[in-house]
Amino acid sequence: MARLLIVDDEKSICQMLEIAFRKDGHMVETVSSGAAAKKKIESQAHDIIISDIRMPDVSGIDLLEHARATRSPAPFILITAVAKLDTAIEAVNLGAYRYVIKSDKLVEELKPAVERALEESALREENTRLRRELLRVFANNNILGQSPKIKAILEMVRTVGPTLSTILITGESGTGKELVARAIHEASSRREKPFVSINCGAFPETLLESELFGYLKGAFTGADSNKKGIIESANGGTLFLDEIGETSVSMQVKLLRVLQERTVRPLGGTVDVPVDVRLIASTNRDLKAMVGASQFREDFFYRISVIPIHVAPLRERREDIEPLARHFLRKFALEMGKPVQDFDREPMQAILKYSWPGNVRELENAIEHAVAVSNERETSIHLNRLPDAVTGSVAPAETSLHIPEEGLDFESHIAQVQRQYLAEALKAAGGVRTRAAELLRMSYRSFRHYAKKYGV
Repeated sequence: MARLLIVDDEKSICQMLEIAFRKDGHMVETVSSGAAAKKKIESQAHDIIISDIRMPDVSGIDLLEHARATRSPAPFILITAVAKLDTAIEAVNLGAYRYVIKSDKLVEELKPAVERALEESALREENTRLRRELLRVFANNNILGQSPKIKAILEMVRTVGPTLSTILITGESGTGKELVARAIHEASSRREKPFVSINCGAFPETLLESELFGYLKGAFTGADSNKKGIIESANGGTLFLDEIGETSVSMQVKLLRVLQERTVRPLGGTVDVPVDVRLIASTNRDLKAMVGASQFREDFFYRISVIPIHVAPLRERREDIEPLARHFLRKFALEMGKPVQDFDREPMQAILKYSWPGNVRELENAIEHAVAVSNERETSIHLNRLPDAVTGSVAPAETSLHIPEEGLDFESHIAQVQRQYLAEALKAAGGVRTRAAELLRMSYRSFRHYAKKYGV
């Protein structure tokens, strides 16, 4: 059921459309003037607005512009007894959903237009909801940023999440490949089912096989009970194989069979167990080069890389460094109960200049370290709280000195510099003098003295 607003100076048209759409279960309001319609649009939300174009006080075109100016998202359908091409073009350019000619079949033409408009609105709302949900998932999983590369990943996750396609995520260690995999799982219809991950490089081949496929009692020495493998544990959900490039060729053959036949056979078993899993794999290696070197099966490579997603290293998306650093600061300050809320200028400069070879994982560890070693009185991160590897990226400040031929008034010049620093600190502190004093490493009394002296 939708809320419709119908605007027409012909009351008979209003009555006819009201009866027709009420029969379909919609809530219908009718007004006979553009001025009355403006008030309705300003005071109430509508799902569809249907308006005549030619009215004595306010035209339908003017009403359409007013609705858009008030940011009304409702699809706007214009109806008219006099068809004009230039008016139709203007209506479409202003954002009208449809332009319908009044005729004996007006109701028959309007009804499908209204239903399509409602369906498209519902789809847009769902997409908006999914985008907000993905942003929440990204934030919860530390996938934050404003770079084009992160935005492209967000869009890709939104697009492929609802599918069943196998995905290969590539990127350097520490870029957050597993976090992207979790976001894909959260964006899918399997979000209520298990997300099971395993690092393929963390086990020798025999142990990896038993972990993946499980085993029956007596399958090998030490197998004193049945154990379900993680592939079967992920049934109905998502299986994430991290560092898939570390698997042996023989293991690749076994995994390929699982993907093709959708079954697993536990070690020591004789019966195949059906499984329904969505596979996401990741690697920090060049699998194409490994295929060329006969270290990775070509058929398996193409089977797992139906949809490739590359997560760029942090040094290639430097716009994301500061948002991530601030996110980690809030996270660890809350976890540790520390009062730190911000970064001083020098540590942020160091963070932005550093190359971050360990990517997001290294950044997270660095901020955790900085918060942990901050004392209970510090409300901001100082440079000496960051790891040495990060602070080493800050070169000593170079001072450009120039004394004009006629000389300068030293005291006046120094006073001007001091005044500029006081003003800048006060600005950075949002007008809070105690905070400004902390930024300049001086007591509040000293700050107050100089502020009064220089009229800051």
